[in-house]
Amino acid sequence: MLAVCKISEGVGGIAVEEREPRDPEAKEILVKVAAAGICGTDMQIYHWAPRMARRMALPRVLGHEVCGYVVKVGKGVSNVMVGDYISLESHVYCGTCRQCRMGNEHLCINTTYPGIDFDGCFAEFLTVPSQIAWKNPKDMPIEVAAMMEPFGISVHATLAGSGVAGRTVMINGCGPIGLMNVAAARALGATRIISCDINPIRLRNSKKMGADLAVNPLEQDLQAIVSDITNAAGVDVAIEYSGSEKGFNACFEALSKGGDLRLVGAPPKAIPVDFTQWLLKCPEMQNIHGRRIWDSWQVAAGLLSSGAVDLSPIHSHSLSIAEGLQGFDLILNGKALKPLIIP
Repeated sequence: MLAVCKISEGVGGIAVEEREPRDPEAKEILVKVAAAGICGTDMQIYHWAPRMARRMALPRVLGHEVCGYVVKVGKGVSNVMVGDYISLESHVYCGTCRQCRMGNEHLCINTTYPGIDFDGCFAEFLTVPSQIAWKNPKDMPIEVAAMMEPFGISVHATLAGSGVAGRTVMINGCGPIGLMNVAAARALGATRIISCDINPIRLRNSKKMGADLAVNPLEQDLQAIVSDITNAAGVDVAIEYSGSEKGFNACFEALSKGGDLRLVGAPPKAIPVDFTQWLLKCPEMQNIHGRRIWDSWQVAAGLLSSGAVDLSPIHSHSLSIAEGLQGFDLILNGKALKPLIIP
């Protein structure tokens, strides 16, 4: 089968190669891929970020955002059967550590990931533990089902802390998950939503997803705009996706006293923080890692099935496996939102 793989260290090092599907062992399933999304984690692997270089053994089939059909099950699998239409949670959790036993499987200390620790979904088939399978309704489009995993992150971020209902929300960084967060915040009751990004494609799409105001901080004074629309109070909730020091600081500056700062995209290196100012503002901070399993999935599925959220504007390109490298180029050049590989 064809597969998009990271084959060498350093920037790039990605190629389309032939690989053999692996038969499922006990408690595993073999999945025929219907659609798979290229995401920020895949781009970190492309750039060979230090945390990926420390962790990954090469070559590796990439990808973890996926939907497909169960075609074979290993011994002891009881949660799915052959023919089921599924999406996959990307956190393979141990179920035995303290975090898992406390209901925080998304924080499992032994987490492994498809596309990082074992072969992922940018292929015709992949083999995974059955525990990470989520069954989809048969009428869900594959383009939407492939985005269930990242959508769950945005739902987690939306529901964390004080939630968003009745609140003014700023979402900084409108990549695919930031855009999903705009839609989730709208559906879950945010009074006003400000989106912030420097990419005009992302800003335009943030309006489609439900933002009341889209701001480019390179062209507009973000803090003056926030002050104006909140009567100088600041936003109740600021959710940071950009992963930049400027973005982190912009969220803090825009935040009301005692407001919620939710960190999803972390800066790639340590940044200075003036805790004197933090003590004066007293923000509540929530760190968002993955999805709450399976709480976030349940809410995400409800928002999609009810029509409260439409993810279709985020799907920007459909590519075959042989064309998979084009998806990385589109993202690098700022021309794509969510490219999907459809075998």
